[in-house]
Amino acid sequence: MVRPVQHHETVTWVEIQMVIYAILDVREIDQTFISYTWLYVVWYNAHIWWNPYEFCNIYQIVVPSEALWRPDLIIEEMIEKDKAPPTPYLTISYYGFVHLRDNLVLISTCKMEVYKFPFDIQTCTLSFKSAVYSVKEILLEEYSNSSATTEWSREVMRTQSEWLFMHVNVSKKTVDYLGFNQSMLIYSVTMKRRSALYIANFMLPVLFFLCLDLASFLISDSGGEKLGFKVTVLLAVTVMQLILNEILPSSSDRIPLIAIYCIGSFGLMMLSLLETILVMYLIRKDSQDNEPLEDQSLNEKKWTDFACVCDVSAEETAPEEPSVTKEGSSSHLMEESHSLEKVSDELREVEKTLSLILNTRNEERKPLYWAGVVKTINKVFFIFYVSVATVFLTVLFFLWRYAEGE
Repeated sequence: MVRPVQHHETVTWVEIQMVIYAILDVREIDQTFISYTWLYVVWYNAHIWWNPYEFCNIYQIVVPSEALWRPDLIIEEMIEKDKAPPTPYLTISYYGFVHLRDNLVLISTCKMEVYKFPFDIQTCTLSFKSAVYSVKEILLEEYSNSSATTEWSREVMRTQSEWLFMHVNVSKKTVDYLGFNQSMLIYSVTMKRRSALYIANFMLPVLFFLCLDLASFLISDSGGEKLGFKVTVLLAVTVMQLILNEILPSSSDRIPLIAIYCIGSFGLMMLSLLETILVMYLIRKDSQDNEPLEDQSLNEKKWTDFACVCDVSAEETAPEEPSVTKEGSSSHLMEESHSLEKVSDELREVEKTLSLILNTRNEERKPLYWAGVVKTINKVFFIFYVSVATVFLTVLFFLWRYAEGE
């Protein structure tokens, strides 16, 4: 039950081969990597040897794993206990090599580089080392190199979830742990995210909302339909941001590009909403400025109608005088007729005066002044909106394509 060497200063060489059988899940919010792996470990036991010809040509035997010493290998990134049942047997060859074959469901921590999400490439490491033995007692070696391990993993890979397996890199190093050096074997699993689903379900809807907000410039500013439409689109983008917040981890060093994409789209839509509010305020102000002129026009019309009525009364009164009357009655009627003519003349003068005043005021103020300002604001803001949106999306495209990860 102790390290199987003839002399305690002899180093035990342990060869490890790990193959990725399945990528079960990669949780960005928890930054964990879940994989199903095949593990093959070989070491030499100096106390075991036999001649197969003397023992019925038996070249290897299988014994319970508790019967022999086995290296105390641990995975440094592992955060949960292996859920797969351990292999209960070891295989022993006649020349003294012991073989361990095991299947592991590994739940390990993995630092996610989500800056280019969903076009990111993740690399998760699985570091094997001994729990108690130093580098003077156990040395870890790779059974196969990186290219052979990658090809083997591609051949046996059964499922990859939303990821595309790229390659496995195998390296070894010596680490200082609690005052003594230990040998460590590191498997770096590199995989690329399949981004088509995120493009179809997230990025394109946000882009469509941006196009809808741009198309809202064709809606009339006079009613409240345009304002309600823009608020609805803005709320839809807010819902998409809440969904994104549930996917990405909060411990990222830099703001992911997809978050900048959502924030930029939200900012453009918010500016468009503010512009609509300003335009509607100016239109309302223009209509309020025109209300006094309408009242004055109504007063002018009343005075004109009154003057016309007086003229008609004067004209109708004159012919109805009797041809033969008394002198007193005739003189009285003549005085009333002259009085009505004087009132009619005075009303005409008042009408001319009011018309002159109203015409002077209309000449001094331009009709519908704010309507022209609104047209200018809409035109300038539309050009600004299209230019900024085009530059913003173009820069994001190049960053997603060429920028380095974290």
